[in-house]
Amino acid sequence: MKTKAVRMYGTMDLRLEEFELPEIKDDEILAKIYSDSLCMSTYKLAIQGKKHKRAPQNMDTHPIITGHEFAGIIVKVGKKWQDQFKPGMRFAQQPALNYKGSMASPGYSYEYYGGDCTYCIFPHETMEVGALMPFTGDAFYKASLGEPLSCSIGAMHAQYHTRQGVYHHEMGLKRGGNLIIMGGCGPMGLGAVSYGVVCDYHPKRIVVTDVNDEKIARAKEVVSPEWAKKYGVELLYVNTARMEDARAGLMELTDGHGYDDVLIYVPIPAVAELGNSVLAYDGCMSFFSGPSDKNFSARVNLYDCHYNATHIMGTTGGNNDDLIEANKLAAEGIIDPAVMVTHVGGIDSIAEATKHLPELPGGKKLAYTQFNMPMTAISDFGKLGEKDPFFKELDACCKAHKGLWNAEAEKLIFKHFGVTVDTFD
Repeated sequence: MKTKAVRMYGTMDLRLEEFELPEIKDDEILAKIYSDSLCMSTYKLAIQGKKHKRAPQNMDTHPIITGHEFAGIIVKVGKKWQDQFKPGMRFAQQPALNYKGSMASPGYSYEYYGGDCTYCIFPHETMEVGALMPFTGDAFYKASLGEPLSCSIGAMHAQYHTRQGVYHHEMGLKRGGNLIIMGGCGPMGLGAVSYGVVCDYHPKRIVVTDVNDEKIARAKEVVSPEWAKKYGVELLYVNTARMEDARAGLMELTDGHGYDDVLIYVPIPAVAELGNSVLAYDGCMSFFSGPSDKNFSARVNLYDCHYNATHIMGTTGGNNDDLIEANKLAAEGIIDPAVMVTHVGGIDSIAEATKHLPELPGGKKLAYTQFNMPMTAISDFGKLGEKDPFFKELDACCKAHKGLWNAEAEKLIFKHFGVTVDTFD
């Protein structure tokens, strides 16, 4: 079977190519891919090439398929898995396989396994670790965005607190505490804010910082303080650049208590240092935003670490349980992962968009792999609709959902490009 895929041969060398997939083995599964959301981690892979921890050293002769936030439908199942999986099943997948200690992951390491393609082959290790799972939501994009949301869920599950004199970690955000998400008005941050509001151990107050008024205004619209209030959470968005003394201003929002949980969502030393400075007693700070610089560092207050029992930690990715939780929240409409998406495009837009992700404005870039379409801002649909009836209809559909991408819009775009989701080629 032929597939069309974005393949990486080396540093910033991404090519859209068509080639033949081998026949699946008895312990493999063939899947048709419909959506993949582009991740900054793929950009980091592109700029590092073979130096990346997950990259194979023979990628110049055996290129890897990029993309790891993907979803689709199972087409063919090898004999080993036929009791567990069936053709036609919609799926979500967890790319962090951690198979027998290996760093190998789809989108980073495999020649025939990744999300930026029309068809790919799931190797046996994916099923063996339970990383392929059914998805019951009404749109593929929700399953694609389950993976980035699961990363934030995992980070919050990994937070921990203690009681003085008791050597036991109480896992998760401090229930009824103060949470601050620094640099949180980007796509990943908005997913984290949404989860922080609805999770079982939610705080009483969430403060979200940024230095861009336009991003803050959009964040307030799509993850609103009014919505958070329904869950008993006070949600505050603040521009720390407009504070005369950022530390004093942030502390004042907690009446001087400080923050029980601090999540750093931008790899900027000054932001990490500010987050460290506002930790409460027994506060836990997670450095979430993975840098590409191996020597990235920031100053931390070890006096407070000693006397105020503060904790500093980090996570990368989520696990299967985190993804199951993310997919359930999306499928049940409790969280709308579309708050992360600002652009939509086709498979032909992926390579260039990936290489220029840091320069592109807005949030998540969502790609559909079964058709060609330039990567287009949702906010530009209206202007394009002045000349193109399709974009006019798409714009109206998104405006009916607070300007967000949605299941109806996905169905519209599939219909326009003649994509079927219930039959196989």
